[in-house]
Amino acid sequence: MPRFLDTTGYSDIAIAVCDRCKMKRPHAVMRSDPNFPGLRVCDQGCADDFDPYRLPARKTERITIRFPRPDVSVAATGSTLITTGYGGYVISTQQNNDTPSNNGNLDELAP
Repeated sequence: MPRFLDTTGYSDIAIAVCDRCKMKRPHAVMRSDPNFPGLRVCDQGCADDFDPYRLPARKTERITIRFPRPDVSVAATGSTLITTGYGGYVISTQQNNDTPSNNGNLDELAP
C-alpha cells in the first residue's frame, strides 16, 4: 500500500529506502552508517554506534624522565664500610680502606 511522505521543510524532495529496515524515508534524513559507509540508513534507530575497534591502534606515548641520573651502583661492599674508633661507620665512595681525608674529596656519607 503506498504511503505519502511529506518532504516539506527538507532541502530536497526525494525519497529513499533504508538499507536496514527497508522503509521509505525522506532523503534528507538518510545518512551513511558509521561502520559500513556504503549503507544508507535512516535516523530512526537503524544506524549502528561507531565501533571503536575499527580505529587504528593508539600510538605509544613518548615518556621521558626530566632529570635522568646515571646508573651507578650504590651497593655497599665490605671495602666501602670503614669503622671509626667510636663505633660509627663512614661509607667511602673511593672503594678503599682509608678514611677519606680533607683533601677536597667530599664524597662521603655518614649514617
